[in-house]
Order: sequence, then structure tokens, then C-alpha cells
Amino acid sequence: MVEGRNLTKRFGSFTAVDGIDFRVGSGETFGFLGPNGAGKTSTMRMIGCVSPISDGELRVLGLDPTIDGARIRSRIGVVPQEDNLDTELTVWDNLMIYGRYFDLPRAEIRRRATELLEFVQLTDRSDDRVEPLSGGMKRRLTIARALVNQPELLLLDEPTTGLDPQARHLVWERLYRLKQDGVTLLLTTHYMDEAEPLCDRLVIMDGGRIVSEGSPRELIAAHATREVVEFRFASAQEHADALQRLENTGDRVEPLADRILVYTDNGDGVATFLAGGSQSITPASTLVRRSTLEDVFLILTGRTLED
Repeated sequence: MVEGRNLTKRFGSFTAVDGIDFRVGSGETFGFLGPNGAGKTSTMRMIGCVSPISDGELRVLGLDPTIDGARIRSRIGVVPQEDNLDTELTVWDNLMIYGRYFDLPRAEIRRRATELLEFVQLTDRSDDRVEPLSGGMKRRLTIARALVNQPELLLLDEPTTGLDPQARHLVWERLYRLKQDGVTLLLTTHYMDEAEPLCDRLVIMDGGRIVSEGSPRELIAAHATREVVEFRFASAQEHADALQRLENTGDRVEPLADRILVYTDNGDGVATFLAGGSQSITPASTLVRRSTLEDVFLILTGRTLED
């Protein structure tokens, strides 16, 4: 569905995407995971045929965006990072007008709009103007609009950024339904709890480059340990004392500003060690959890996804 080879995007002297290689198969959910500024959105804009490539090769649906941009855009759906709905129009009119861009018959647009509003759970708001809708509703409407032309490929750039937890989960449910229906999804995110359940494969980006690639489970198995212990302390002195005591525990000890992470296959054992012996240190809180994609990113790049 999509293939990039040495794909590069420059803005003057700044290189936003630095020679990346990737392939997206039909029916696959593929993710670009990384912090803001990693090059995710620049990559999506090239795939969406709204930003020309600077170097390398890119094929979308087997076509060259340089010469086949219009044909590609007619066969894909795009959910941009910022909603660009017509806020003065109704929910229904947003879908009807957008459908006309694809030269669809009005009757067919009405049929699809009815189905899509039911799919994104907005049927009861079809006659409402967009402006007063909640952020989650606007996001779901943007997804519905991107599906009007029944795209072969759906591009989603940070689909749940800025939404509250309930709204995020509603969006995730809709995306998971699309995934089950075999729609090819290509998304960018800096939320590891979004990438792990949705993505079949993903690449981790940092500084415009791909630092690792694989399924979520493969990346965690390759780069992290089974468990992570998070210690938080009431004072900077206790934080420093604990860091010294934990130095040789686990496979890796990662001090952050607000906590200490210990990567290990025996989380309970590490937690017991800190609290035991004559040099016992009592943390303000201790959490033993499984490793996540965010841990993989921290190990590979030395910083968190929020940095």
C-alpha cells in the first residue's frame, strides 16, 4: 500500500525526515511512534500528497505522488492533526459537501453519510452545527468525513491528541472497528497506549530517523525487560540515596527527574531489596508494571515520548 525508500524531507537547511525506509501492507495498521518533532507529520504529509518529497522514493497505492497526486488523493482518507471541519455548517452538511468533492451522486452521499454517522455515534447530532460540539465529537466527525469516499488507505495524524480519556477510548473503538473490517490504517502518535493495541507493526522515530521497527511485542522483547519498577521519593536526597543503592540491580537503572526506573525480570525482588537490609529506603510510591513501548523509546533514545 505504501513504500518509502531513503525517503527524505528538507525545509531549507533543516532535515525533518532523514532517509527512512518502510513498507505498509494491505489491511495492516502501521504506526509512526515518536515525540513531537520526530518527523511523523512530515512523513504523513508526503504520503498524503500535500508535501513533495525532497529525496528518495515513495509509492502510495503503487503510484508516484509526484505525478499521480490527484489519483492517490481520490483513493485515500486523511484525518489531519488539527480538525479542519466547516464549523458554521451542520454535521450532516459537512459530510454531504465533502462527498461532492469526489463527484459522488447525492443519493450515494446521503446513504454513506447515514451509515458513517451511525458508525461514529453522531446520528443524533446530524442537524447540529459543528462549532459547539465537543473535541471528541469533532474528531469522530473528522474520521467519518475521511471515510466518505470509502478509501483504500486511511491516514491518521495524532488522532486523539488533546482529547480527554473517555473521548480517546471512543475514537479507539471506532479505529479498532475499521481495523477489524480490513481497512489499511497508517497513524502517527506519541501515545504508547494508542500504538500497542492498534498497530500490527510500527516504527519508532526520533530526530527524523527510524531507530527501530517491528510489532509492539517484538520491540518490547528486543529492547526492554519483562518488568519495570518505578520508584518515587519524597525528597531529592532520598532519590539520590536510592539511585546509589539500586545501581547494580536489574538489567538497567534509569533515573528521571521525578522517578527511578529499574528494568528487570523480577520486579517484586527489586522492590523488596530497596526496602530491606540495614540501608532500608522507603519510597513514597512503588509500582511494578510490565514494560511498554515508551520504555523501549526511552532505552533507545535516552528520553521519554513527552520530551
